Amino acid sequence: MPRTPKRWTAVRDEPLQDCRVFRVSRSFARSPHTGEVHPFYTIDAEAWVNVVPLTHEGDVVLVRQYRHGTRDLTLEIPGGLVDPGESPAEAAGRELLEETGYRAEELVPMGDLNPNPALFGNRVHTFVARGCRRIAEVANEGLEETAVELLRRDDLRAAVRRGDIDHALVVAAFYWLELVEDGGGAVRR
Repeated sequence: MPRTPKRWTAVRDEPLQDCRVFRVSRSFARSPHTGEVHPFYTIDAEAWVNVVPLTHEGDVVLVRQYRHGTRDLTLEIPGGLVDPGESPAEAAGRELLEETGYRAEELVPMGDLNPNPALFGNRVHTFVARGCRRIAEVANEGLEETAVELLRRDDLRAAVRRGDIDHALVVAAFYWLELVEDGGGAVRR
């Protein structure tokens, strides 16, 4: 029978740096096996949202933008932080409109994930936005600059295989969409 890992005991947290959109902390935890306390580093962030926008014509509304982590342009779905006092659904609708100028007839939650449990404690909430149509110009503010690109839904898999779309949370959102459309509904935790 496989051994089940034991939980570590949190001892204390030390905030190290506030980086505006996330905070870095050093956490100390006690090993369940040795009793020794070890430091770990975590990134604390608010919840995120991702939106898979679908038009009546069968297109996915995507955004191309520069990402400082890779120092390159990426092709992604709209998304961002959930602002204080805002629900994930409200944030999803806001991000969709700001980054693309599109509004959805229907915004449906598909599920939520931890972006990387080794470092993050937050969740990314993923929605499908059906019946999207353009109603405004892109409203980039401050440090964001996005350009809207439409991709035929039938071409999504090929775009991922070619590496045109390589953001892990975006690929996960497309998988959520497949799970939901296979008849299982939203994924529940």
